[in-house]
Amino acid sequence: MLRGIDVSSHQSTDFSTEGLSFVFVKATEGRSYVNPKQSAQASRARKAGCVVGFYHFLWPGNLADQAQYFVRECASKEGDLLAVDWENTGNGTRASNAEKDTFLREVKRLRPTHRVLLYCNRTFWLNHDTTSYAGDGLWIADYVAAGKPRIKAKWRIHQHTEHPIDQNVADFASKEALRTWATS
Repeated sequence: MLRGIDVSSHQSTDFSTEGLSFVFVKATEGRSYVNPKQSAQASRARKAGCVVGFYHFLWPGNLADQAQYFVRECASKEGDLLAVDWENTGNGTRASNAEKDTFLREVKRLRPTHRVLLYCNRTFWLNHDTTSYAGDGLWIADYVAAGKPRIKAKWRIHQHTEHPIDQNVADFASKEALRTWATS
């Protein structure tokens, strides 16, 4: 299993990359928020040789606009991973299952050479998802032993804790295998 983290504007731009193979950076949310630290955070990860990914926090409605906003404002490069973060918003709403699927497909259409993943927690996967559509791969949050999420579906990345920072493992044999998958 490969180790990685995900960061947002809540974290600094000088986070430790020691022992990491990948870093996901929050890029956007809805149609009005851009992480002001995303370029610096991605640069730090790239300098350390990590595979880089970016994610968008999904709000209900305006899916095509949100997808266009994400790919336009995201600091991604060829070979980076892209993901949608599907969970409850700050005001307690959430995108529907159909909206989640539409967003994933639209990002894939707009960026056909990028791998596009779904990030969600175990509750969303088991209780809100009705299609099991996760784009090119599932990034599941379940705070149990690393690499042992309590789901039956095939997953690519497992977020296993949020302390002191969101920590993840990826189900790849090596960083090169992850990099090859990201670019294939």
